[in-house]
Amino acid sequence: MWDLFLCLLPSLLLVLVTILRRWNWISRLADSTIQQLGRCMWIMACRLLKLPCFTVSGSIEECQAEVRLICKPTALASHLKKHCYTLAQPPLARWPQADPHFQIITNLMWPTKEGAELKGGVRFTRDNLLLKDGGIVALDWAASLTDQQAQAKRNHHPGGRFLGHHSSNPAIIVIIPNALGRVTPHLLMLCYKSLQQGFYPVVFHRRGHSGCPLTTPHYQEFGNTSDLAQAVAYLRSHYPSSTLLAVSEGSGSGLLLSYLGECGSSSYLTAAACISPVFHGQLWFEYELPWLYHWITLIYHKFQINRYATALSSVMDVAKILHCNSLQDMEKLMFCAPKQSEQRMSDSVDNVGKDNLRLSVKPDWPSYWERNEPLRDADEVAVPVLCLCSQDDPLLPPLSTVPEGLFHNSPYFLLAVTQQGGHCGFMHEDGHGGITSWSHSVVLEYFRVVADFFMVEEKKSFKDVIAQCGSQSLKHSASAVQSRRRTTLLRKERPIRRRQISTPSDKFTFEEEQEDFTWNRSYTR
Repeated sequence: MWDLFLCLLPSLLLVLVTILRRWNWISRLADSTIQQLGRCMWIMACRLLKLPCFTVSGSIEECQAEVRLICKPTALASHLKKHCYTLAQPPLARWPQADPHFQIITNLMWPTKEGAELKGGVRFTRDNLLLKDGGIVALDWAASLTDQQAQAKRNHHPGGRFLGHHSSNPAIIVIIPNALGRVTPHLLMLCYKSLQQGFYPVVFHRRGHSGCPLTTPHYQEFGNTSDLAQAVAYLRSHYPSSTLLAVSEGSGSGLLLSYLGECGSSSYLTAAACISPVFHGQLWFEYELPWLYHWITLIYHKFQINRYATALSSVMDVAKILHCNSLQDMEKLMFCAPKQSEQRMSDSVDNVGKDNLRLSVKPDWPSYWERNEPLRDADEVAVPVLCLCSQDDPLLPPLSTVPEGLFHNSPYFLLAVTQQGGHCGFMHEDGHGGITSWSHSVVLEYFRVVADFFMVEEKKSFKDVIAQCGSQSLKHSASAVQSRRRTTLLRKERPIRRRQISTPSDKFTFEEEQEDFTWNRSYTR
């Protein structure tokens, strides 16, 4: 009798639990208890691992989040506030999705493979680009496994400028991964969402990263833009009618911001965005990261170096690099060691050009960052740049180190700060029980709004130029009958400060300079 009862006891308990869960208040109580127990265990695990703990709301109703937009008051900023609706809605999620460590694990550290399960998957078609110095970088064109039209787009040149529309002429988004070059779930989801909305994403991989062969015995420095500049020039020459955009992930912003500053108005980009950017490279390397993330990053970087240990041993002390205990020491040994100085001198003798300015400088730590800081040429940036930062980012220095003065003074830089989002996470509950990335939605909508703004501004500029050309032709015909002395006297009137602007007809005209900032773009530096 008792043996039969003990055998049926598990089944009876399951039936009892099923009956009790039919009552809503019991179901809510059970869910709340399990959630609280899970949060307690999660907090204990974070404390044991010495990870910073953050306060995360247990429900959407408790969230009092807002997006703080820091920028200079311009026509573009006003246009974004009015038409970029996602930017005004902060990312709202409850625990565990809102926890920054959970977001780092799921968005950055989770293993990925080709054909990852992302609503059908994203796969890539790789183009290897041979550089001037014999190096190779990779361009991975993303294509959805379930979207046959995306593969058809790959077979011909895009030629339109309509953003976010499914057509044969999509805009190209150049995606720059983090400094380690790892393809993360966050990056895959960005590629998939870009394809969904009609964009054409291509991932730029530096030499030696993500399976790209290292044919030269050196890696690129943190802010060396020569490879990226050649890749963008390649895209521009092969797709001359396509709009080029760019977005960076995490520490990859060091390369994107450096490129925008060095190239200025000749960057060929219409707009750019940085998700969880690194503004100060030296500070980021010297900043003490949580030991768990630092250790994982260090091990991953050592695996990359060890893969090409034989080839790199001629220019750097690989054995010493593989025994480093910090990312800062690795960076110093890779780019500031005596062997690197000798290699730079030999390269500078064989080659002549702009890049040799980088080869002839002193191989010390401060000099290294003088030529590699992301914002070293911030004054030269000539395209709008949206930066997304979170207050609970455990992989970046505190927000107090963000150069807010740059965003207040430059008309091209815009900063959006959220209360939660982690590092390249920004998870958001869409109201239907699904989880999406708020940063992806903001960036893609930002690209469309900026393109629409420039289209309207260019039409206004073109009309003004036509009207001005007409008035100048009338003045010229009226003054032709005047004497040369009369014309000379007229030219001696009050001097007018003038500036040169470009027009769609490739002609140049002049207009009076105003105090207000205007958005006439020029592609000559």
